[in-house]
Amino acid sequence: MLAKTARTRILRTPQGVFRFRGCLNEASQIGLHHRQKTTATIPATSEDTSLIPFFDLPNAHQSWSATPSGLFSHKGLDKPDSLTFLAQGSLRRAHLLTERILHARESKEELILALKNLDKLSDLLCGVIDLAEVIRNSHPDYTWVQSANDAYDTLCEFMNELNTHVGLYEVLKRVFSDPAIVESLSDEAYYTALIFWRDFEKSAINLPVETRQKFVSLSSEIISLGRQFLNAATAARPPAFITPSELDGLKDLGMGRRLRLQAHFTNRPLAVYPGSLQAQMIMRSAPLEEPRRKLYIAANSSTPEQVHTLERLIRARSELARLCGKESYAHLTLNDKMAKSPEHVRYFLDALLAHTQPHARSALLALSQRKQKHLGLSSLPMIQAWDRDYYCPPEPPAPPIPLPPLTLGTVFMALSRLFKHLHGITFRPMDTAQGELWHPDVRKLEVVDEQIGVIGWIYADLFARRGKAGGAAHYTVRCSRRTDDDDPGADDIPAEYMDESIKMSMDFEKEHRTHMRGAKGEYQLPVIALLCEFVPPSTTRGATTLQWYEVQTLFHEMGHAMHSMIGRTEYQNVSGTRCATDFVELPSILMEHFLSSPTVLGLFDPDHEHSIPRTGNHHVDPCHSIDTHTQIILASLDQEYHSSLAANPEFNSTQIYAKLQNTKGLIPFVPGTSWQTQFGHLYGYGSTYYSYLFDRAIASRVWTDVFAADPLSRETGERFKNEVLKYGGGKDPWLMVSNLLGAPELESGDAEAMAVVGRWRIEDEISTRH
Repeated sequence: MLAKTARTRILRTPQGVFRFRGCLNEASQIGLHHRQKTTATIPATSEDTSLIPFFDLPNAHQSWSATPSGLFSHKGLDKPDSLTFLAQGSLRRAHLLTERILHARESKEELILALKNLDKLSDLLCGVIDLAEVIRNSHPDYTWVQSANDAYDTLCEFMNELNTHVGLYEVLKRVFSDPAIVESLSDEAYYTALIFWRDFEKSAINLPVETRQKFVSLSSEIISLGRQFLNAATAARPPAFITPSELDGLKDLGMGRRLRLQAHFTNRPLAVYPGSLQAQMIMRSAPLEEPRRKLYIAANSSTPEQVHTLERLIRARSELARLCGKESYAHLTLNDKMAKSPEHVRYFLDALLAHTQPHARSALLALSQRKQKHLGLSSLPMIQAWDRDYYCPPEPPAPPIPLPPLTLGTVFMALSRLFKHLHGITFRPMDTAQGELWHPDVRKLEVVDEQIGVIGWIYADLFARRGKAGGAAHYTVRCSRRTDDDDPGADDIPAEYMDESIKMSMDFEKEHRTHMRGAKGEYQLPVIALLCEFVPPSTTRGATTLQWYEVQTLFHEMGHAMHSMIGRTEYQNVSGTRCATDFVELPSILMEHFLSSPTVLGLFDPDHEHSIPRTGNHHVDPCHSIDTHTQIILASLDQEYHSSLAANPEFNSTQIYAKLQNTKGLIPFVPGTSWQTQFGHLYGYGSTYYSYLFDRAIASRVWTDVFAADPLSRETGERFKNEVLKYGGGKDPWLMVSNLLGAPELESGDAEAMAVVGRWRIEDEISTRH
């Protein structure tokens, strides 16, 4: 998620590890052109306005309950060693459950239970792995982080073994080989079984033992290389040395003035580090080209070791794919995505590029004209990579209409009101037990459906602090799953195996279960953690006031959160955001579109809700089409890296990037640079980076055709919930989109369907909606 999407992400499956390991899992102006229908507003209540002080008051703590607890209200999870203990107990139970699945007798009931037990096995391990993932990215205590790392590694190693377990595959094969059993499965159960089947097929399951062992070894190597790559991607780059004369003409305002004084006072080159405030200011404001060129090269250079790590990762993926009999890693990865194949991705990207390129070239011409005027040239100059920020200076993102200060509490109040209009769902501030939170800044919300009651919980860790993962992210801590129809013998632990760690694991698994009103059976309710890095409130600054792009970020991440909350499936493997990578961003990107509606923006008024007049700044960012074009090039680069080219012993990631940029890009590649080592999404989204563009296109069409005319319509909200959100990943996403849009031509999800989406206009979600 480079550029503007870098601030929104969802944790996904580490590449090279499949379903058993699969735990970790922009608003446009178009709505303004539709006649807004009158929608009855929901009066302000003490419940929604209580969210304002809950998030805005400095040092506002929830009340502690009398009974102490552990993290995420899990009893016993109160010290770092307890997480290690929990992982040990869960691992022992997983071994026993695996044996039970393997001994399923060939009867319809036992084999159906075997499918349920496969999902329970995945949930048993994912419940601890996902918890560990949150802890290691957010906990301020290093001993907790280390325990989380150990638990994560231990359980993921066992999941690698399950991926290539022939016995489990044979049990699943018996399920599919019996027509009566297949006929008895619900649509969701069949789709879940099919996902398991495809994932086993991806894992060299039908190949000799030595090949499967090699698969496990390569999977572990890919995870290790991925960590190295991600660490290097965010590592500081060496400084550029800027001479005093190169700062001539820098605006004498604030930091620019101080930087010029410092340079002239020392009379020696200044060391300016890429990414620093000084570097950003120079790239935006230095009239001379040379300091911008130096900083660009410094920011986009890599060490040979960084390039080597990335290329080892790509080669290992290629080798893993060829082990499975696939031409490339993209062929291996995409067969269970909406795209289905790299060829289909090319149809989409080519169609999108054809639509975008004329607009991008027109914008590039405007930049060239600005540069010509600035330099007093007689002919149009070429725009270089270091010119973009200077000749297309960013304007502060702002809402489409004037709004009062957007405090964090006000935004959560508006979100709660919006979800109440659409789905009858609201947020309720929650007290917490002592020991339940990993930091005093964390807030807990109860998610309440007006018909069903409590449907899940959100832990909001929203403020920046040292040691916490940067950016914004939605973490699934626990997925929804039906539990009352579990195999009654799945937890029969032989006496000789029973110990305190197993008891702790069994208690851990039974947390967050309930019988919901209107729903058949008992369900495990979802728990998610939302991490952001906003400025915390203080007694001097007051409440946290969000910039407009931060409001967009929060709306995006809450789109993921509501997908997790509403995706009430019987199998955790397809719950909520556990769906195809090129479908998962649709609900979150769609949420950003709501911010283009004056009707929705009326929800930010604490006293009452009203439609705000359609006035204000509708500035169009002339560089937006350039940025979209760049995203298409990066999606194409991701495809190239994970194509059959990676099998070539002479594979050179820099040469491939340079060739692509010089043949399809707008701005020429800069020799001596190797930015690809900072393309972090090559790991988490390897061969699926096109997903952002793909889901942006679909979200734009859904907003225009479904929501824009009446964005607070309960009928429309229920339609989206019942056609999309509630299924999670338990239904073919092409069918969901086709039904929602009334577009039967999309049902097959073939090459033409991909091209159709590519021809849809991606609305100016991020840069042109203000």
